Amino acid sequence: MVQLGVNIDHIATVRQARQADEPDPAWAAMEAELGGADGITFHLREDRRHVNDRDAEVLKRTVASKLNMEMSIDPEIVKIALNLRPDQCTLVPERRAELTTEGGLDVRKLSRRLAPVVKKLNRVGIATSAFIEPVPEQIAASAKAGFGAVEIWTGSYAHATNADEREAALEILANAIDVGHNEGLIVHAGHGLTYRNVTPVAQLPGWSEFNIGHSIVARATLVGMRAAVREMKRLLHEADDRPNLVMLAPDDLADPTGTD
Repeated sequence: MVQLGVNIDHIATVRQARQADEPDPAWAAMEAELGGADGITFHLREDRRHVNDRDAEVLKRTVASKLNMEMSIDPEIVKIALNLRPDQCTLVPERRAELTTEGGLDVRKLSRRLAPVVKKLNRVGIATSAFIEPVPEQIAASAKAGFGAVEIWTGSYAHATNADEREAALEILANAIDVGHNEGLIVHAGHGLTYRNVTPVAQLPGWSEFNIGHSIVARATLVGMRAAVREMKRLLHEADDRPNLVMLAPDDLADPTGTD
């Protein structure tokens, strides 16, 4: 059964908007786990714009499920990861001006810098994943660099504006899954997935894990974290039973809350 990792970065974003001490990402992580989350994801950025070092340490001590740390290859961040030892580190591109991570890591271009970092993380028992675009060459480069998994950027699908674009994006994602498996990699997915658009992607066979943050946190502000996580898990688990929805536009899907 596909796993759901809940990214709690935007809980910290709300806190930082007021430079206050709440809401605490660790509280959100606990509530997400009580709602059925299979893992908790956080991004410790170089500028600490949302999650900070204290958050990372508390999450390590309190998260009972899989703890996934998104990170750059900045030496300071790598050192923190090696000391913290989360269950998994997902290496991502990081740009100071971006609102969120846009696009994937260029593993081919950065392979000489990435491979030593991956080796260090793997050596201390941390599983490693590369956040990349669904490009066969990038997938192959990730395997060569020593990653055990790849997280495929689903932004092209999420940002598609019509049915043809969505169909083409789904075909690319399906091919990326096959390439990943052929390279011996575990294949995850993430970016821009919401309650309204996740089903067609989840219907593609071969995913091991979805990492979803903004949409779940947004829903949680209205219904609570536990309910928001339960609903997303329901959509993921039911995807295999709804084979005819792959070709539909997200706007054609019934409202997942059942309030239509």
